[in-house]
Amino acid sequence: MKILQVNASARAEGANSTRLADAITARLKARHPDARIELLDLARNPHPAIDETALGALFTPAAERSPEQAARVALDDALIAQLQSADTVVIGVPMYNFGIPVQLKAWIDAIARAGVTFRYTADGPEGLVKGKKVYVALARGGVYRDTPADSQVPYLKSVLGFLGMTDVEFVYAEGLAMGAEAAARAFEQAHVQIEAL
Repeated sequence: MKILQVNASARAEGANSTRLADAITARLKARHPDARIELLDLARNPHPAIDETALGALFTPAAERSPEQAARVALDDALIAQLQSADTVVIGVPMYNFGIPVQLKAWIDAIARAGVTFRYTADGPEGLVKGKKVYVALARGGVYRDTPADSQVPYLKSVLGFLGMTDVEFVYAEGLAMGAEAAARAFEQAHVQIEAL
């Protein structure tokens, strides 16, 4: 079993979402001692955002790419291969301005490739990244679960499902900016969720 942990916080140290993701991974490792863990830290190793140069590289046939274009596509290829080889994915996600961090969006843009991780058929789109369990650790300063202000969960369900990852479980730590007691209670509740995984 291979566990891919994706830390999406902009903070390399002390991120609440990473703390939760670490706890989930530790719980999975305790249940599966032989599991291999691969860590992708998007704060320490940010992936380049999609821009005109990247799009040009992606839409140029492989045999016609310049060395620079081939190198840019290879960056995305590596993330796709890393995801495809994982059995379980753990993603630590803070909430920034009601959305996901730009670091996570860049990762999603890299792994979402037509004909590789999804395809369009006569019956509509089909996700090609199947058979994986995904845990999403959500850390938030306020309380947004099941409210209209929570754009993260619907988006992540949609994009992960579009790629074929439909077995997704969310772990919440909310109210982290609402005082020490609220933060302690949030982590306690999150750890109860994690122990039940």
